[in-house]
Amino acid sequence: MATPQELAALAAATKKKRTFRKFTFRGVDLDQLLDMSYEQLMTLVHARARRKFSRGLKRRPLALIKKLRKAKKEAPPMEKPAVVKTHLRNMIVVPEMIGSVVGIHNGKTFNQVEMKPEMVGHYLGEFAITYKPVKHGRPGIGATHSSRFIPLK
Repeated sequence: MATPQELAALAAATKKKRTFRKFTFRGVDLDQLLDMSYEQLMTLVHARARRKFSRGLKRRPLALIKKLRKAKKEAPPMEKPAVVKTHLRNMIVVPEMIGSVVGIHNGKTFNQVEMKPEMVGHYLGEFAITYKPVKHGRPGIGATHSSRFIPLK
């Protein structure tokens, strides 16, 4: 019969260590994704994004990427970079943006969003909702025909 110390050691050895799922974007892992050029990335994204990249990145999206690079470079090691505010809701998230913090304008305020690998290929506007979701309560006056007969005090 094994001693309790041996049983504990055996249980620790057989207990599977928690493994995290490695991120891939359409079959390409994150390290390769970060090394890709825009032309290579174009082949992986959806048709609308491909068209946008093929027509060239304009001045404003390029300025945003430049500001994100600068904020990342100036950030102390192992800390989040400064927030870069933008109105460019139609900007497509590229791998270069991963790890940055972007303030996306929703029409009223800037929502701070940390860029994660899962966001690659999506638009910035998808991460900042522009409306306040409806919270349904009791119906108001005039909502139904029967509310006509309720006295208004």
